[in-house]
Amino acid sequence: MKAMVYKGIDSVKLEECPRPKLESVTDAIIKVSKTTICGTDLHIRSGDVATCAPGRILGHEGIGVVDEVGTSVTRFRKGEKVLISCISSCATCEYCRRGMYSHCTTGGWVLGNTIDGTQAEYVRIPHADSSLYSVPATANEDVLVMLSDICPTGLECGVINGKIQPGGTVVIVGAGPVGLAALITAQLYSPSIIIVIDLDLNRLECAKKLGAHYTIDPKDGDAQKHVMSVTDGKGCDTVIEAVGTAATFELCQKLVAPGGTIANVGVHGTKVDLHLEKLWSQNICMLYLLRPSFALFLWWYRSD
Repeated sequence: MKAMVYKGIDSVKLEECPRPKLESVTDAIIKVSKTTICGTDLHIRSGDVATCAPGRILGHEGIGVVDEVGTSVTRFRKGEKVLISCISSCATCEYCRRGMYSHCTTGGWVLGNTIDGTQAEYVRIPHADSSLYSVPATANEDVLVMLSDICPTGLECGVINGKIQPGGTVVIVGAGPVGLAALITAQLYSPSIIIVIDLDLNRLECAKKLGAHYTIDPKDGDAQKHVMSVTDGKGCDTVIEAVGTAATFELCQKLVAPGGTIANVGVHGTKVDLHLEKLWSQNICMLYLLRPSFALFLWWYRSD
């Protein structure tokens, strides 16, 4: 089969690879029909994710059809269309029972990281009964693939973690797919202002179309000054970091209002500075999360 393989820093190649086989009675083999590239894959390519070794097939998002199941898989059968969760969950360990699926003792974020992932014609899914979701055979795959990771991450890790409230102010640093997903889902909570910051003018234009009240290109001047000018000098109640660099994390600390929340979504491959000498008295909250809410998004999709 064809697959995208991480070969080392700045090297990813399309190669012929062996088709995966069942390794456990709880596994399923999925024939992938739609997948996508996550910002995390770019961090892997840059060498920022030490757990992903050269030779690994990338990808942790996808839609596909069940090709084979282990003898203990009861919820799925051959030929059924499924959404692949970016997080593999056994549903029984201490962390899964606490809803911390990304810390599953025999799963978590393994696809495209510590086991071969979804950017291939076939992929092996561990803990299939609790790591796959049935979807209608006629579902729009272009839409549905966004529910594998991108939209749930924007919602839960950004919006819910960021404690957005009606009438609150929000700034999203980074207008990639996850940042835009945060922009879309933030509007469910009726904030009064949503600001999006990015260096890419095409992304900023997209953010305007998707509901941003203000967009800022830092190259045009002081992003902090622009944010303060539209928030009465206070900063924003919710700051969502959706890039994963030292510079963007630094900027987020400058944009948060007293009593506000910084929700970190970006994957950081190098150390960042936390300026407690400035923030200790500001009553802020800083949260990090790796745990998308697939069930909520599937309900949202099916109710449309």
